[in-house]
Amino acid sequence: MEKVRVVFFADILISDFDGASRTMFQLIGRIPDEQFEFLFVCGLGPEHINGFKCIHINTLGIPGNKSYRIATPLLQKAELDKTLQAFSPNVIHISTPSLLGNYALKAARRLGVPVISIYHTHFISYVDYYVKNFPFLIDFAKQRVRDLLRSFYNQCDTVYVPSNSIMRELAAEGVRPDVMKLWERGIDRSLFSPAKRNPALMQSLTGNDRPCILFASRLVWEKNLQTLIRLYDLATQRHLKYNFVVAGEGVAREAVEKQMPGAVFLGHVGHEQLAEIYASSSVFLFPSVTETFGNVVLEAMASGLPCVIADSGGSGDFIEDGVNGFKCSPYDAAGFLNRIIEIIEHPELSRQFSEKGQENSKRYIWEHLAFEYFEDLKYLSFNLLVV
Repeated sequence: MEKVRVVFFADILISDFDGASRTMFQLIGRIPDEQFEFLFVCGLGPEHINGFKCIHINTLGIPGNKSYRIATPLLQKAELDKTLQAFSPNVIHISTPSLLGNYALKAARRLGVPVISIYHTHFISYVDYYVKNFPFLIDFAKQRVRDLLRSFYNQCDTVYVPSNSIMRELAAEGVRPDVMKLWERGIDRSLFSPAKRNPALMQSLTGNDRPCILFASRLVWEKNLQTLIRLYDLATQRHLKYNFVVAGEGVAREAVEKQMPGAVFLGHVGHEQLAEIYASSSVFLFPSVTETFGNVVLEAMASGLPCVIADSGGSGDFIEDGVNGFKCSPYDAAGFLNRIIEIIEHPELSRQFSEKGQENSKRYIWEHLAFEYFEDLKYLSFNLLVV
């Protein structure tokens, strides 16, 4: 049986770089190579991925965000065109509507092959952070982003969207409902589990046995770090004996660390240790409003850690307020703090959130999601052959 040939475009293909990369590698690590032949095209990534060739494209840095780079295919277009023609793909997968993504979309239309994409990034919500120094441009920039997203995704054959909330938002922005498909995310329950609880680890990290408020994410301003800082200030003013534990790296780390001098900053933490930290903390705090899904919230819930999160974005779909966690107005630091106190001071409520959160997390299974993805690739390929 002839293999389905897929070209996979992504600006960054580094396995543990961010949530989008982790999602992509959950699929890449499960490629049935007896059925599929992949070719990867990226800006940053290894020479080979799971035995498949990876072509590198020149990149440019992003002002204000040193960790990300954008692939710029223009100067390599002729070479890329020849490579794609020789590979003769059945399906093209595009990670994001970047310069590379738009090149891939045009190439797919030229070759007459279907396109599948995953909506990883809540682009509209990023505008407030990246254009904050030019407030008069915010509305214009948001409209421009809406136009670009609508144009890009409406030319795809299938767009995986990770939550119902984001599907409704995209539909309101003009993305066609018939191209969108709900495709959530999975959880490794052998890794994230209450069984990983290790109070001795937390004591070694904090130097005490006080309740631990955990924030785990990239340290970039679009994660609503301002609310985290204000919440820390309020807790300090009220002389609350809590540890604030921050796991993650990013361009904002130095600034946040200066404004939260009593917090414990762990930097980048490997998944094994992060699983122990989730299971051993008291409350998971997540004020971000830019999530399409919110992997860290799901990881915390699977670990039995009660969550207090922003009532915004895709991660809000996990929480039924007052049943398996709390949702707060995104910029209301006092509201977040009051909910955290409520959980810490009421063990029976903490237990309820822990149990309900674990129960809710059980339906998110990577094996099922990967199977669906590869079946969709075969379906798109088959339809191309039939046509």
